[in-house]
Amino acid sequence: MPKVVDHEAYKIELTSAASKYFSEQGYHGASMRKVAEHLGVSKSALYHYFSSKDELFLACTEFVMARAKQDFTTNEDAPEAVRIEQLLEVMRPDFGSELILMMDFMRGKAKEAVAEDNAMKLALETYYKCITDIVGETRAEAELEALLGKLLLECMSGKI
Repeated sequence: MPKVVDHEAYKIELTSAASKYFSEQGYHGASMRKVAEHLGVSKSALYHYFSSKDELFLACTEFVMARAKQDFTTNEDAPEAVRIEQLLEVMRPDFGSELILMMDFMRGKAKEAVAEDNAMKLALETYYKCITDIVGETRAEAELEALLGKLLLECMSGKI
């Protein structure tokens, strides 16, 4: 009897593992061959689910941002400052590796290409939505700048 494969579940499993690989190896350090080897699948199997490294990277970004949306849920009854701190607590553990990965991904791309990239758009939209839910639209950009700046300073000073 042939093996029954839930292709959607398997694709999610591949995406989850590939997102960890990208986080560890960077964007430019990864290739479809290297990702496939790491996942223990053939390159053709990986290409069956993802037509390119960019498509795989976008799927990984979608996976990570979907998980982040769940994790970013804060206590709506808590004061604003507490909710922002809750958001920071969720972002802190992976901030350094995500920052390195994002910079590696953007390296060599024109700013127009970065602005039009679906993975970058999705990440930015997710972060904006999370902070907008806490402080509202009028203050979202300033608060997001402050939040990312705080995380960057913590990262650069070795606190995270």
